[in-house]
Amino acid sequence: FLCVASHRSEELLKSRVDLHLHTTMSDGRLSPTELVTLCAERGLRQIAITDHDSLEGLPEAQAAAAELGIDVISGVELGADETGGEVHLLGYFVEADDPELSSILAGFREGRTTRGRRIVERLAELDVHVSWGRVLELSDGGAVGRPHIAQAMVEKGYVQYPKEAFDQYLGRSGPAYVGRERLTPAEGVAALVKNGAVPVMAHPTYYMSGDGPEEVARLTETLAGLQQVGLAGMEVHYGDYTTRQVEMLASVASELGLIQCGGSDYHASGNPDETEPGKVGPPPEVIGALQDVRGRLLGQGEA
Repeated sequence: FLCVASHRSEELLKSRVDLHLHTTMSDGRLSPTELVTLCAERGLRQIAITDHDSLEGLPEAQAAAAELGIDVISGVELGADETGGEVHLLGYFVEADDPELSSILAGFREGRTTRGRRIVERLAELDVHVSWGRVLELSDGGAVGRPHIAQAMVEKGYVQYPKEAFDQYLGRSGPAYVGRERLTPAEGVAALVKNGAVPVMAHPTYYMSGDGPEEVARLTETLAGLQQVGLAGMEVHYGDYTTRQVEMLASVASELGLIQCGGSDYHASGNPDETEPGKVGPPPEVIGALQDVRGRLLGQGEA
């Protein structure tokens, strides 16, 4: 009986929803089909593909999902810059054939390529030599990202894991970091709303420099400001968040009336501590809440 009870407890702990996943169309290492297949094998029933600045993987993912009996929400992840921190935005139920958003994303991908070249050049100045051609091979036609450069560094033996490349070289304060053109957070939210997508702040603790009262107040102020232009939710159930972090973020979301989203942010990166699909995610009713917002956005567009 104890074994059965333990097994059932483990099953209850598994998430059936993951709203933050990446494929080879940005900086993930699984193709859309491979990722959807993995999610189906892990018991997930509703997922969102949220590649960085790219919608190219959605048709393949949705075709694979139809074969496997799970739902794929069309999503995207945008990076935005604000004084004092970087904000990432997730958009759900994106209209992939919208020429205005497609143009914005194409510009971002071009900027990623330019930045990638500059990072490789800066690494060479630091006596870390990776091939730009190999970085492009690793991106496999998708949006070039720092994780591709990190993987090239792993292959050349400069670091053991991609995370070490970010910690030592590629992170925002690292010696090889190069910025790129981005929208402001408010501009990013507005662009998603105009598309009809539902905007959500991704991994909000990345915007914070700690979890003290001042940082919580700063996050709350930023979220409240973005709500004025259409922000609908924030990630509360995410990756490797601790119980304390989840409780803090849930409290902020409740105070502001934001939808409490979440997901693994899975890239198949090769880091030993990476959170895998099915390990963390929001409750299923979050999908309905996002759909309600989506319906209101569409209604406003028709008015």
